[in-house]
Amino acid sequence: MNNKLYRIGQLSKKAELPISTLNHYLNLKLIKPEKVIGSGYRLFSNKTLETILEIQKLKKEYLPLSVIKQQLRKGRELLIKEPSAQYRQLTLPTFEPEYPPITFQFPSTRFQGSKLKLVEWIWQNCKHLDFNSVLDAFGGTACVSYLFKTRGKQVFYNDYLKSNYYIGLALIENSRETLTQEDVEEILKRHPEMKYPTFIQETFKGIYFTDEENEWLDVVVTNIDTLITNIYKKAIAYFALFQSCVIKRPYNLFHRKNLYMRTAKVKRSFGNKITWDTPFPVHFVRFVEQANESIFDNGQKNKAFCTDAFNVKGKYDLVYIDTPYISSKGVGVDYLEFYHFLEGLVKYNKWETLIDWKSKHLRIKHGKSIWNDKNKIYQAFDTLFKKFADSILVVSYRSDGIPSDADLMSLLKKYKAKVIELNRKNYKYVLSNNGESQELLFVAE
Repeated sequence: MNNKLYRIGQLSKKAELPISTLNHYLNLKLIKPEKVIGSGYRLFSNKTLETILEIQKLKKEYLPLSVIKQQLRKGRELLIKEPSAQYRQLTLPTFEPEYPPITFQFPSTRFQGSKLKLVEWIWQNCKHLDFNSVLDAFGGTACVSYLFKTRGKQVFYNDYLKSNYYIGLALIENSRETLTQEDVEEILKRHPEMKYPTFIQETFKGIYFTDEENEWLDVVVTNIDTLITNIYKKAIAYFALFQSCVIKRPYNLFHRKNLYMRTAKVKRSFGNKITWDTPFPVHFVRFVEQANESIFDNGQKNKAFCTDAFNVKGKYDLVYIDTPYISSKGVGVDYLEFYHFLEGLVKYNKWETLIDWKSKHLRIKHGKSIWNDKNKIYQAFDTLFKKFADSILVVSYRSDGIPSDADLMSLLKKYKAKVIELNRKNYKYVLSNNGESQELLFVAE
């Protein structure tokens, strides 16, 4: 018998499935690790591989994962003699995969506004275009940049948030550096010779994380900043830290003081208390593992920027634009408001000077972005389209937003002879209460 054990990246290659899909199966308890070693890495057996192959076989019969889970538990022949006909009839007219058809190793993410579940749709609608270099002007989680990287394009990632810039460094500009087990151990342990600050413990007590977790954050962010000197390794460490913080937060945000939602002994109809209560080091190691498996060299010299989109220099064959969104009611998405805590982590030494001490949740001080101002956003789009008028423009937005789809079409036509509004896609963002809004994609040549 072959008793070989695999880390999740190795299992991914054996099963020919992305890590994101395997993590989805883990979350649904369709598979489980054979064991978890001291550093937090999960190891899987050939039995797990056989289960995954069986799952994929059953999915070809159009069985939902819920039914597949039942069959795996029973460990016997399917009760439905002709599942194909039954499920094709029920699902094919509006068939959507139960997990996004991601064909690359991008890590899982819970950031609001992420296009992770839409990237394949975006690619299908722009793969015919003639381009090599691409600027992702509002890079965010970097999933769209990563998509273009996997397709062999030269990618230029940009985001004005420094925390997001580190994500771009880790996953886009970086082509080979990973965090070793020794690196992770150095980051996670308290070094007796080092004097650790207590800023997070003292400042954010009772706001986002428990006292013990705040102490851990002070130690780890200091270790990352002090001990990890390679910029790409540092970026991976920050990425794992961001993801670990977000996954332990109610709503995955830092927009309000609500630690009580985690700690109150009440019956819950939302959230995942098991995930919230999982120790920080366990989350951190798993996100390092995911990031490490996502690093690759596509043969291009890719670059990450941290600046306002209006200040990006250079010429690009294609510019992808996914600005913050303003609803038809005039309410804008403010990512610094949502993720100010992560921005503070990468500006740890001057965080104290950045805080709005009058706010209950101690956010970082900032003015209103032009992308959150319904009276200025038309001019903002016009200026941006004019700046990149020599590039192919691919623009993502929402059907119920300000500007409207007709307004965006009109603005694009000022600078482009050919503008197409591609087929809309029904997609509901996390925390959104608007079931009517659709995802828009414009291609302007």
